[in-house]
Amino acid sequence: MAEKFEALTDKHIEFIKEQHLYFIGTAGAEGFVNVSPKGMDSFRIINSSKVAWLNLTGSGNETAAHVLENGRMTVMFCSFDKQPLIMRLYGQATATHPRDEKWRELAALFPEYVGTRQIFELEIELVQTSCGYAVPYYELQGERPTLTKWAENHGALRIKEYWRENNTKSLNDKDTGIL
Repeated sequence: MAEKFEALTDKHIEFIKEQHLYFIGTAGAEGFVNVSPKGMDSFRIINSSKVAWLNLTGSGNETAAHVLENGRMTVMFCSFDKQPLIMRLYGQATATHPRDEKWRELAALFPEYVGTRQIFELEIELVQTSCGYAVPYYELQGERPTLTKWAENHGALRIKEYWRENNTKSLNDKDTGIL
């Protein structure tokens, strides 16, 4: 039932564009494995072998620590309606921060959010699709405004303070590279 591809096909790209939710999986050499759900207008297809996603301020910064340590990342999409399908993108990721030279180029691909923290690029090494027959039907009711309201209420300076207090180290005490 599973199929493997070296890069995204046009059919894969259309599937991704229809999704409102995706999951990011990363792990360091040891310690906790991290899986994070992502939404909003935060995912872009650069080309058939590269994607990017905008990371907003959250309670932790595990993905950044893992990517800094070894770069391994998996992005997973699954269809909750229509044709069942699960798609995983495996590869090596890098993080770009607002202080980095490449920031403006990448940030121009996304809407502006007060809580923007990093942009991750994934060089795809493998695309795998599988049936998704056990994924239940769910219906999208809309995006939650909570995170953007929280960030807007805090403002850029207080968010950077939040990063210092909550986002500089992973759960396994690894640097995240945020500051």
